[in-house]
Amino acid sequence: MAAPASLVLRDIHATAAPPWWPPAPGWWIVAGVLIATLALLAAWRARVRRRRIAIAALFDREVDAAPTPSQQVAAMSELLRRAARRHDAVADTLQGEDWLRHLDAAAGKPGRRAPVRTGFSDGPGRLLLDGGFRREVNPADVAALRVLARERFLQWMGVSR
Repeated sequence: MAAPASLVLRDIHATAAPPWWPPAPGWWIVAGVLIATLALLAAWRARVRRRRIAIAALFDREVDAAPTPSQQVAAMSELLRRAARRHDAVADTLQGEDWLRHLDAAAGKPGRRAPVRTGFSDGPGRLLLDGGFRREVNPADVAALRVLARERFLQWMGVSR
């Protein structure tokens, strides 16, 4: 019987690491999904921004079109009533103090990021009761009401911040 032949052992050599470029197909898919998501997010934000600007411009245009301060108050009242219909079908039929309380109650809605000022029942918003029917209205009071009414209008139209 012959003696077994001795085996020669050699060192193990590791293979070279794969190159980082071009990436594997899975990474291309991940990159495509990420880019598409970012593009959709940017388009959505641009649409929201354009909508907010358009609605704010609508409010400003309607109020600026009124030639007198009392007609400006009437225009603000009409815009607020139209916006109120979006959330409550009978809100535009409220009168007097009930209407002012409804305007103030909208500020306390849950889920608001920033607090919305109240001031309809006990502030410049009281001008909505009879300001549209007065012969003379103080322009400073109308300016204070405009800030308050514009904020509530944008909130009810769903574009407030």
